[in-house]
Amino acid sequence: MFFTRFRINTARTRARALLESPQRLHAAVLQGFPDVPPARGGPRVLWRLDRASKTQVVLYVVSPQQPDYTHLVEQAGWPTLSPGWETRDYTPLLEKLAAGQRWEFRLTANPVHHVRTDRPRNDAHKTKATAHRTPRHQAAWLLQRQERCGFRVVARTGVEDTDNALESHELTVHNQRVLDFGKNDPPKNAEGPSQRRSVRVATVTFDGRLEVTDTDALRNVLTAGIGRAKAYGCGLMTLAPPREETG
Repeated sequence: MFFTRFRINTARTRARALLESPQRLHAAVLQGFPDVPPARGGPRVLWRLDRASKTQVVLYVVSPQQPDYTHLVEQAGWPTLSPGWETRDYTPLLEKLAAGQRWEFRLTANPVHHVRTDRPRNDAHKTKATAHRTPRHQAAWLLQRQERCGFRVVARTGVEDTDNALESHELTVHNQRVLDFGKNDPPKNAEGPSQRRSVRVATVTFDGRLEVTDTDALRNVLTAGIGRAKAYGCGLMTLAPPREETG
């Protein structure tokens, strides 16, 4: 596994076009690999945009193969700088994980729940995925998944037990965004035109501190992602040592 950091040059027209469309940026990320691994059942290409400001935008990619982002440098980077991106082996961090360790984490995700859309028919309900809108419900969405994902969000010391995860845990929710963009679906038959449709994805970023409970499950999360909309910049969780331990 490999971890890549690419700073985007937001002054370039092509860079702004990529940032406006997760579909185009996803395609540009995948173009860095000669053979794209299957999206299901194991490690996959995950990516995330971190926006510190309008001019400080960094693309992070986790992938089973080492990428070549020469094309992305030409479109959205600084071509005179070499190589224009940083890639390092991700395996040492994955192998370092152990139960009981504490890490700071960041995750951009698409927290959704399913709601009924019509009356029961044949003892079944039709449902659709609907985004959680409030930070409280978004935080609860993450905590509902923590056990099977191999970690526990650290509880705040000195805080009484509460149903509000943001009050009782070392967790913040920020950077809520709604991504609206167009997507071309494959044609229904070999001779037909591609189908254009609108896509809307609600995303939010979680920052917090976790404790490792199941190393295999957490490794799977770090390499295969968590939640939906992974093709659109969601699902990539990254870890960093707790600040008091960085010296």
